[in-house]
Amino acid sequence: MFRPSSIHRGVCRAVIRGLWTNRRTSLHRLLSTYGGVQGGLADADTIFALSSGYGRCGVAVVRVSGPASATALRSMAGHRLPPPRTALLRSITDPLSGEMLDRGLVLWFPAPHSFTGEDSVEFHIHGGPAVITAVLQALGSVPGTRPAEAGEFTRRAFQAGKLDLTEVEGLGDLIHAETEAQRRQALRQMSGELGHIYRDWSHKLKRCLAHIEAFIDFSEDELIEDGVLDQADRSVCDLQSQIEQHLRDERRGERLRSGVHVVIAGATNAGKSSLLNTLCQRPAAIVSPIAGTTRDIVETAVDIGGFPVLLSDTAGLRESADLVEQEGVRRARERVQQADLTLLVVDSTCLPSDVQRAAGFLSEHLRSVSPSQKQPATDMCLLVLNKSDLLPETQRQKLKMELRGVSGLPAVCLLSCQTNEGLKDFLTVLQSSVKTLCGDPLAGAPTLTQARHRAHLQQCVAALSQFQRYRDSDLALAAEGVRLALTSLGRITGRVGAEEILDIIFKDFCIGK
Repeated sequence: MFRPSSIHRGVCRAVIRGLWTNRRTSLHRLLSTYGGVQGGLADADTIFALSSGYGRCGVAVVRVSGPASATALRSMAGHRLPPPRTALLRSITDPLSGEMLDRGLVLWFPAPHSFTGEDSVEFHIHGGPAVITAVLQALGSVPGTRPAEAGEFTRRAFQAGKLDLTEVEGLGDLIHAETEAQRRQALRQMSGELGHIYRDWSHKLKRCLAHIEAFIDFSEDELIEDGVLDQADRSVCDLQSQIEQHLRDERRGERLRSGVHVVIAGATNAGKSSLLNTLCQRPAAIVSPIAGTTRDIVETAVDIGGFPVLLSDTAGLRESADLVEQEGVRRARERVQQADLTLLVVDSTCLPSDVQRAAGFLSEHLRSVSPSQKQPATDMCLLVLNKSDLLPETQRQKLKMELRGVSGLPAVCLLSCQTNEGLKDFLTVLQSSVKTLCGDPLAGAPTLTQARHRAHLQQCVAALSQFQRYRDSDLALAAEGVRLALTSLGRITGRVGAEEILDIIFKDFCIGK
């Protein structure tokens, strides 16, 4: 395939510029929309900060980034720069007084091969607060340096093109990950898998837009191959289907990132607070034999099989003349409506001995959770039959066998918070439910993790629908839909460039040939 030289590209651009003056072309609109390629850093200051977190530790890492990094390293750790990316043991001194501050490792990362894409330095020093303070004060005395603002190193990495916004968000999620599943999802996003999907879609949309714009501007001159518009139409339809499928993820990635909201509900004295304390392995909620002890919602975060869970203990559901308890019941029912999963706790000693009557009793409990609204779906609820230690062994076995798989009832778990009997089986069922809600972060394509991504993708789908709507009646309006879709995708990764679209036009159409 013919690949235009830089001279040919210049001629092509000149030809296009000449055509613009006569046509009011949409190519001009395209370039005005995407006229900014990611630029350089707006701030040439050299920044420094403690990178390893505050507090006493064996080793602390102080990071420096910017044009004065080499100057800072020479003035504090010897006049000779170490080999790039090689740790050397050096005496670290105050550049003004010459006083030795510490003895530690120094590393030199010349641009562009650093995290920020700038000249960068790391000081690996002893982690005492006095040592850290002295080194930071010494760095502040180097001309052209200043303390970094929050997130400024990562911002510079983004501005230098080292990370896109999805990778930046993945890095932030990795730093804040508290469970194994969160770590896996964040690492996958930080590695660029999610951003790769969006960049691939952007690339395809840019190609479609370039074809459509070229068809609008040059089809009358018979410079465009037949079938170009139909091909763009098929590509847009295929992309819209892919994005819609990506959005049908039941918010698994977002749920994993923020935590699965599990609400413990049920009648008074059923053992809800005891279950909360059992799951979080500490006395988070007050437990007493007095009905209605819990009035307000008690929340605690727990790790269930590597997945983050936000547990909420709620007030016992019953009719009461107490205004405070009424408010607690109202809040409990409201929280159930917002829950990802509800644990409906039932006192097993209150169950009728007959299986059919017991099933009806449990169904009534389900309805009592939200009598004026839709009750939780069976796949969003677990029935927890507590106080099993108070039942005879024969009755426990009978309940296990006969209530399993009863039509219209959620999964039933029999346990005792007092003796922990049945707890292992319950945790297995709970973990399975939580995993279903979050999905496996390593299986299949990466999922959405941010509400921001979802909003932009929904805007993208709406814009592509505009293309379908106007494709036959007004191609300029249809092209505007593709342009808006591309803008929405670009906002997710933070990158949209005009030069890429020009390159596609030259490559595919060789205008003027």
